[in-house]
Amino acid sequence: MITIKNEKEIKILEIGGKILGTILAKLGNSVRVGTRVGDLEELAEKLILEAGGLPSFKNYGDDDPYPCTLCASVNDGVVHCIPDDTILKDGDIIGLDIGMKYPQTDEGLYTDCAITVPVGNISKDASELMDVTKGALNKAISIIRPGIYVNEIGEAIEDYVNSKGKYGIVKELVGHGVGYAVHEAPHIPNYRIGFKGEMLKSGMVLAIEPMINLGVSAIKSDKNGWNIKTQDGSLSAHFEHTIVVTNNGCKILTQA
Repeated sequence: MITIKNEKEIKILEIGGKILGTILAKLGNSVRVGTRVGDLEELAEKLILEAGGLPSFKNYGDDDPYPCTLCASVNDGVVHCIPDDTILKDGDIIGLDIGMKYPQTDEGLYTDCAITVPVGNISKDASELMDVTKGALNKAISIIRPGIYVNEIGEAIEDYVNSKGKYGIVKELVGHGVGYAVHEAPHIPNYRIGFKGEMLKSGMVLAIEPMINLGVSAIKSDKNGWNIKTQDGSLSAHFEHTIVVTNNGCKILTQA
């Protein structure tokens, strides 16, 4: 069921979202050549707890819960990659994805955001991939307002990405509603779905998150059941904001 948040809830989401965006920016600024990915996980959890929130990804899921606060996806990692002992090297890119319940009380609500950041000196192809993915997110956000349909978001992302060159838009993973839970209805595909989908209304809170590959769109799962990677081993980038639909358009909640 698609939910509409009230003014009090949106205010909580605004506070929590700004905190989360600031935490994500700090994580991004901590990335450099020689960084151990697992150290970013420790920093993410520390910052969220110190801010009065709870990591929303940690222990998420029923049968095989996600074990970490942070999703840290290096190079061909698309999303959901578990932080480990990998040492970042010059030329890598890393996607950082975090979610938080704020505050820690029963009134706590969820926001979600992601960035992809360079490690040292990256290739032109990697830089352009990141620019295109971030641009696709910004394009989608720019059209969101009451009265448009979910498919229009996917159209905007697909047309923007295709105008920039030959990239693979991940289709198996999509954006989503958020707020009362980590994932809510509706699904927000990053491509045309062939029908209108749900109509956006003021008070809807959505996580918009294009995932774009330098090669084909196909993905695969590692043996651990969580790490999602590109099928052809090409680089992947991921950017995400939580937004609220307003009477006149939308507002980014997870802006640092």
